[in-house]
Formats: sequence, structure tokens, C-alpha cells
Amino acid sequence: MRLVAGGGPLLPHAPMGERREMFLRDHDWVRKALMFEPRGHDIMSGAIIYPAYRDDCDIAVLFIEVSGCLPMCGAGTIGLVTAAIEEGLVKPRESGKLSIETPAGRVDVTFEISGNHVDSVRLFNVPSYLHEADVEVNVPGIGRLRVDISYGGNYYAVVEPQENWSGLDGMSAADIVGCSQKLREALADICDPIHPDDPRIRGVHHAIWCDRPVNDVSDGRCAVFYGEKAIDRSPGGTGTSARMAQLHAKGRLAVGSKYRHESLIGTIFEGRVEAEVRIGAYRGILPSVGGWARIIGHNTIFVDDRDPLAYGFQIR
Repeated sequence: MRLVAGGGPLLPHAPMGERREMFLRDHDWVRKALMFEPRGHDIMSGAIIYPAYRDDCDIAVLFIEVSGCLPMCGAGTIGLVTAAIEEGLVKPRESGKLSIETPAGRVDVTFEISGNHVDSVRLFNVPSYLHEADVEVNVPGIGRLRVDISYGGNYYAVVEPQENWSGLDGMSAADIVGCSQKLREALADICDPIHPDDPRIRGVHHAIWCDRPVNDVSDGRCAVFYGEKAIDRSPGGTGTSARMAQLHAKGRLAVGSKYRHESLIGTIFEGRVEAEVRIGAYRGILPSVGGWARIIGHNTIFVDDRDPLAYGFQIR
């Protein structure tokens, strides 16, 4: 997660959802320059900190990634809080807590500090819910799949092992990307979820392939797909929230229960169902997700108009 500490474009003082639209309309070259090659890569993500519009938030954040600007990013939140606190970019109003205005809504965060370092972060995510269960879709090369459409800050197609998909074992990263691209394309023809409270948040852009855990301390394992060809190296903060909302709606995860979610590389987020909540006509949950991040470097990035590759490129 690349946290922009300075040099981000100035945006009018407005709700973060509106600023997201302004950024995409007027300053999207900044995202491309930071996320695309040669400065970034196919799974690059980042965040830009802004002053909060809401009185009940310490800061606001714009999430940027290769495919656009996400309404919410859980792993990005854990990374930005860690870096912002350790680097002194943010001074919380209350010790050990932050309230962040995201395009998807307010996200509260707690964090644990030892000395000068943030050991762990827990984000209390936006209300999450199962939008539609048991959607049948015909995916080229796979066959008919039954998926659930669930929201955890982004809309996900949640796939569990079934007749035409036996699970993650034996699948390469390229296999997961290829299957995800085909699944998303097939779903676009039959499914277009719209958030009950914000019509700007719509469409299934992510997929989460779920399987049994490998680690004995985990409750489940996943591969989160997003962008054009990206697989999350974490279990996904919004993905874990969407997964818990799906499990809760199907009677498989109770309020107060933990869900330890494992990624393809073995990293773990600890999810928890904090409470039930209504989201429009839907019954959903208030999820929290705990994890950790570490600072691995500092960059000073230049964008030179004389460079024909100044605004980045992608190889498709």
C-alpha cells in the first residue's frame, strides 16, 4: 500500500464520495502515474489523506489502485493507519483511535502501539450485507456456478467449492485470475447490485474464492481478485467483511463470533461480527477486521512531462 504523504492534488472541501468523483474526473493521471508501471505494478494500491469533511472523523482518505478508486479498502486502511501514525502524519483526537471518512462512509479504527511502532490495527468497517444469494451463472471454461453477491465496502462474488469448482488446491495465480475475469464478465450480464444508500456504489468488481483453511488457527481461506488481474496478498478487509456478511445471512456465523481468514500466502485477518444492522431493506452486519502492516520503505516519486511513459502503462 503506497501512502501519499505529500503532493496529492488539492480537492474542494466536500464529502469524500464527491471528492472521489472529482479526483477521477480531473486528476486521474495521478492515480495512473502512481499505480501503473514503471512506478507501480498490476496489484499496486494506495491512499491519499485529506482533511475530513465530516465533523466526526479525524481524516478522510481516497483509495487508489490500478483499476480506479475504491469506495473502501480494508487492507489499505490497516496500512495507511500504521504508516500515518508511525510517521507522525496524523494526530488522533483520542489515543489509540481514529475515525476515517471514506467514500463508502465512516470507518472507526483502533490500534495498539509498542514504543514507536503500531503492532496491530482493527477497523470497524461499513455496514455489510448479503445482497443476493445463490445466483446461478454460466462461466466459460468452468460451467455453471452458484455464487452469492455480498457487500463489505465493495461488491463481491463469493464462490465456495461446488460441483464445477473443487477449491483452491491446485490452482495457480494465473488460473484464479483467468477464472475471475470470466466470472465477472458473465455476472455483468445478469447482475448489477446498487447500494441502497449510495447509488454511486454499484456493480460486482471483485471475486472471492473461498475454501477450507490450511493453517490450523484459521477458519477459512480465500483468494481475492480485483482490478484487471490482481490477487490480494492479504485476505482482504472488505473481502473478509463481505464473507462474514454472507456467512451470517446464511446462519453460519453468529453475532460476536470471530472469523480468522487466511490468504494465499498464509497471512491472517481476524474478522468479527460486532452486531446486526439494517441496510435499506437488507439485514446486515457491522463487521470488524484486525491485522497488521509494516513500513518497508520511503519513495520520492517524480512525474516528468518529457517522459513518454510519464503517466504509466499496463501490459495486458
